[in-house]
Amino acid sequence: MNFIFTGYIAMDWSDHALWWPARNDWLTRTKSTLDQYGVAADAVLHFTPMHKTLRVQLPDLRCLDCRVDFSVKTFNAVINLCKELGIRHPEELSFCKPLEPNHLKYNLKDLPVKKKIEVQKNGQWNVSPDTNTFIPATQSPSGSTGSLDQSSPFMCAPVTPNNKNHSTPISSPVSQTGTWKRNNNSSGFGSNGSFNANNSTMSLEALNGGLSDSLAHSPSFVSPETRSQVIRPKTLVERARMNVAWLDSSLSIMEQGIREFDTLRLKFKFYSFYDLNPKTDAVRINMIYEQAKWQLLAEELDCTEEEMLMFAALQVQVNLQASVPQPNFDSNGSASPVEDDIDAALTDLQVTLEGSSIGNSPSDITQVPELCDYLRFLKPKRFTLKAFKRYWFTCRDLQLRLYKTKEELNGSGSPVHSINLRGCEVTPDVNLSQGRYGIRLEVPSAEGMTEMWIRCDTEQQYAKWMAACRLAAKGRSLADATYETEVNSIMAFLQLQRPAPAPAINPSSLDINPEDYVAPRFAKKLKGKLVQRILEAHTNVKDLPLIEAKLNYIKAWQSLPDYGISLFIVKFMDKSKEELLGVANNRLMRMELSSGDHLRTWRYNTMKAWNVNWEVKHMMVQFEEGNVIFECHSADCKVVHEFIGGYIFLSMRSKEANQTLNEELFHKLTGGWV
Repeated sequence: MNFIFTGYIAMDWSDHALWWPARNDWLTRTKSTLDQYGVAADAVLHFTPMHKTLRVQLPDLRCLDCRVDFSVKTFNAVINLCKELGIRHPEELSFCKPLEPNHLKYNLKDLPVKKKIEVQKNGQWNVSPDTNTFIPATQSPSGSTGSLDQSSPFMCAPVTPNNKNHSTPISSPVSQTGTWKRNNNSSGFGSNGSFNANNSTMSLEALNGGLSDSLAHSPSFVSPETRSQVIRPKTLVERARMNVAWLDSSLSIMEQGIREFDTLRLKFKFYSFYDLNPKTDAVRINMIYEQAKWQLLAEELDCTEEEMLMFAALQVQVNLQASVPQPNFDSNGSASPVEDDIDAALTDLQVTLEGSSIGNSPSDITQVPELCDYLRFLKPKRFTLKAFKRYWFTCRDLQLRLYKTKEELNGSGSPVHSINLRGCEVTPDVNLSQGRYGIRLEVPSAEGMTEMWIRCDTEQQYAKWMAACRLAAKGRSLADATYETEVNSIMAFLQLQRPAPAPAINPSSLDINPEDYVAPRFAKKLKGKLVQRILEAHTNVKDLPLIEAKLNYIKAWQSLPDYGISLFIVKFMDKSKEELLGVANNRLMRMELSSGDHLRTWRYNTMKAWNVNWEVKHMMVQFEEGNVIFECHSADCKVVHEFIGGYIFLSMRSKEANQTLNEELFHKLTGGWV
């Protein structure tokens, strides 16, 4: 047996462990013998440090050199790193590999093949990093069938494992190929701005030594070299292929082809942000803001012209406030706009007990709230030119009813249309410059999703009906305590998009590069008057402090129609063509490949179980209305499985102050094996 020592000779060897290159595995179970591991006499083992230097690119595109444990599961490595960076709720983040434009041109199985393994002269293994390519082990652990056998499905609810000591039966062996580019030089993507003018990588020790607050404030300038690395998907298909880069949370970094000094991106994977608190989440809020900003600038998310200008205005305010002293969010909250925790809890309780003020007063609390008004309606069909028709709308108990006139309702006439809003998809169709306030409904039916359009006359009318539709889609009526909050949030969002007649700041006093504030297609369209338009929109947000400007940016980002939907290219069973699968925090969506039109929606609250056949890479999700079976072409099915399990895990979080992160439950829900 040959041992290769890759660590420096030192007195303390506690951070070292054995790595088996041929099996792509760490030998970390110290109570197991080499014979129990199956190590033969001719095996080559590496005695190497478990903590190695990893180049981590943050959401703001800066890079840090961090000491990361390469032997623990990726989920645990992210937890430890976020603790050092001061980011709460690390379960929302994960590592992903840097993408190249070439990765957007092919599905996973069609990626060009590169040389698998190179052995250097000194005997060191140089493994080409592999994307998420997983194969089942020769024998599944107890309790896992390895097939779509419904007799032993992986349940959504917490389960008790049959064998707590079994290893994850998924590997990413060194024999698998990939096209991921390794980066062993010292520059990586590079950081920029005032922290490092030479685009070299910062170290975490330097941050802790004197720049501890720098992660809460990102540089406003991004170098051309860094900007050139930003991937800009042009179609929904390319957006879906971006999700191939996520690492498997159940495997260690080393098992997935990552080596020392390689670059990984740390990003928010799950769009379910819990308990954003300005007192304790300055770094987390800044990183969410930066990820949202670069999503919009890279056109990963669609928005209207008014919305883009609003985002640019908020970004201008963030940059202006970054150099101004901010209120101190101390533990007592004396200078904080956020209420004390106890006061906030009492306020929430009061709102919950009192309920909504829609349609009922203290004297008629037994009445069911109802929303009524004249609106316009259209049910589009192919090859027709029908216009919107005016109806009397009523919304009550999740039901939307349309009558020809108000008098017809009073005369107990039957409605022209009756729509059950539960489970429908609600999308805004707003253009302030054109005075259009529309709501697009996609209603579940036996044939799939039926499209319907509603047009409102005013902002106030739109805000009320949009809030009602959004809540009804989630199964909540107008009596819900959050109805008024939703209405106010929609109104505030519209107000931010309405530009002032004149900017509050002289355009010549600011040096604004349009490419840093708007997506390329808007920069081309508004060329010559873009700065003027941005500063006109900035007048609405000129009084916001730094943290409030970032929070408003995040809230506006969350209000976009396509926010939080992770796309995958899949082929459903018994279907001949590829389609899109959208995974959100509360539902799965079957979508048309080119247009993104919703064909079917399944809510997690109707999900019974999900299972994966690792041999043929098919995934089955069991719902109350039937089973859904598909294979994923743009990424490994494990990635889809982890998204679903991750969102189920995040939905189980509570507001208990002493709540600890249940790592075992996370791996049960995302690992894919009982």
